[in-house]
Amino acid sequence: MWLQIRMYLLLAALFGIVYTFVAIFLGGAGGFIFYGVLASVFMLIQYMIGPKMVEWSMKVRYVSEQEAPQLHIMVSELAKRAGIPKPKIGISPAPIPNAFAFGRWRGDGRVCVTEQIMKLLTKEELKAVLGHEIAHLKNRDVMVITMLSVLPTIFWYIAWSFIWSGGRNRGNTVLVGIGAFLMYFITNLLVLYGSRIREYYADRDSVKLGNRPHHMATALFKLVYGSARIPKDALKQMEGQKAFFVNDPSRARSEITELKQIDTDLSGTIDPHELAALREKSVKISTSDKLMEMMSTHPNMLKRIKHLSSLKAY
Repeated sequence: MWLQIRMYLLLAALFGIVYTFVAIFLGGAGGFIFYGVLASVFMLIQYMIGPKMVEWSMKVRYVSEQEAPQLHIMVSELAKRAGIPKPKIGISPAPIPNAFAFGRWRGDGRVCVTEQIMKLLTKEELKAVLGHEIAHLKNRDVMVITMLSVLPTIFWYIAWSFIWSGGRNRGNTVLVGIGAFLMYFITNLLVLYGSRIREYYADRDSVKLGNRPHHMATALFKLVYGSARIPKDALKQMEGQKAFFVNDPSRARSEITELKQIDTDLSGTIDPHELAALREKSVKISTSDKLMEMMSTHPNMLKRIKHLSSLKAY
């Protein structure tokens, strides 16, 4: 329920910002509609060609049931429970342990894993991650985030147009441009916040699909440690795709220290007892990590595993 409330508050804030900007700076909705149509066209093009771009950048190879029987069995079962068509299944040679889902609509869904994640996780942990990705497809998260991203794009076009426009009233137009740039910054932060909410939703729905919370928590824990071992140059190559991943690999090194609060027996996994103990504890997050989270598509990992500790297995 709290996740839904946060999403509704986010939408209210976004539309409140639009109304305020139109009323104060534009004096009417005509100009905003023009830039809205322009931004929507560009976002639609990006949305339609996005899957091909992801496939190309991640070198995705789709596999048959004969090539990857276990993957197909897990994805088929999860998709059936989620009530969506079975997505295409792919494997990426990307040098990082992770998984991702994308597609234009439910019938166009694709779920992909990297070769590294299959070596790192147990069957139960991998299934929990696949459940997370199936939840993204079920909830149409790519479409949701794309639609939310239209607003920052609109403000960016307005800012660019007004700041560089000339004429007698240049002072006024520059003021409008600066106001639009400020709105771009604020709405972009709100869209990132929305993306983080969607990650919490996907974690929760993976548990609803029958995966144990401690398996999802352990998978996330291992992904952080696995990502932290990757050379920085390899991580930089993944910057453009990290929004699709289960976790943000670029933050892995900073998250390791915080995660030591959870794995009390230093086993490299999070068992049900450790997760239950976390439910009663308050977690400590540094100010710098809080600021980093604001600029990220993914929640702070310690907070995310804390959220998992509040969920009950189905």
